[in-house]
Amino acid sequence: MQKVRKAVIPVAGLGTRFLPATKSMPKEMLPVVDKPVVQYAVDEAFEAGIEHIVFVTGRNKAVIEDYFDLHPELIGTLEQTGKKAQLQSLESLLPVAGATSFIRQQSPHGLGHAVWCARDVIGNEPFALLLPDMVSFGAPGCLAETVDLYQRTGGNVIAVERCDPSETGKYGIVGRGAEVASGFEVTSMVEKPAPANAPSNFYINGRYILQPEIFALLGTQQRGAGNEIQLTDAMVRLAESQPFYAQPFNGRMFDCGSKEGFIEATIAFALARDDMKGPVFEMLQQFVRSHERREVAA
Repeated sequence: MQKVRKAVIPVAGLGTRFLPATKSMPKEMLPVVDKPVVQYAVDEAFEAGIEHIVFVTGRNKAVIEDYFDLHPELIGTLEQTGKKAQLQSLESLLPVAGATSFIRQQSPHGLGHAVWCARDVIGNEPFALLLPDMVSFGAPGCLAETVDLYQRTGGNVIAVERCDPSETGKYGIVGRGAEVASGFEVTSMVEKPAPANAPSNFYINGRYILQPEIFALLGTQQRGAGNEIQLTDAMVRLAESQPFYAQPFNGRMFDCGSKEGFIEATIAFALARDDMKGPVFEMLQQFVRSHERREVAA
């Protein structure tokens, strides 16, 4: 069994749900408290033992590459002003030299196409895939749990969570088979099934470990939903010859690609910090009380 050393993080999306903010700022750089969304995915990857991250970028995303580089002017200013805590924080977030690659996806043809663009850097190795819009909350992170199951099973592993059975039409849903270690065998994968047709209420939450054979399938994959090359379609084909397993995540995944999920993640991460939880909790209580008074007055 090959170790999972590399991870792909696709960051080429336009972020239309966050316009006008994303007109000039990549959605992956929007901050949850004081770290951009993409930083959470990178931290999660390195926590899981990933050694090299491949970012699949697009036009107007150069700021992401700059973010993961040294900033001599900023470092100099922090040193001169004695802001050691901020300096140490920046240094701790910086990947080591050579640990990142940036691949350009010239045209937006879907998630499957973005993953396929990373094929030459990944090579003939299993790899992790993290969708940065999905922010992991909990310790250990979602990818660490997924890697742990992979080390027991091999094959391909998908992280999953439960959704309300009435909401299966919003997600990619997997069928549940026999239990294996901390997860279970995947018997089917269905994109956004109606509740009556859903094989379970376990949805794919944006963390994957895939074998390199997926690249050949993506290279010949017909366009699917939205006239895009869909990763799920290629995974269904790969499942005909290789096993797939699911790892239920024991924490919580926030969908920061939606405004509601982004706000919810910001509150959750703020309340989890010792330096913020008191003031933030009091602020929320005051907001609720003020809202209740306005409703009574109305």
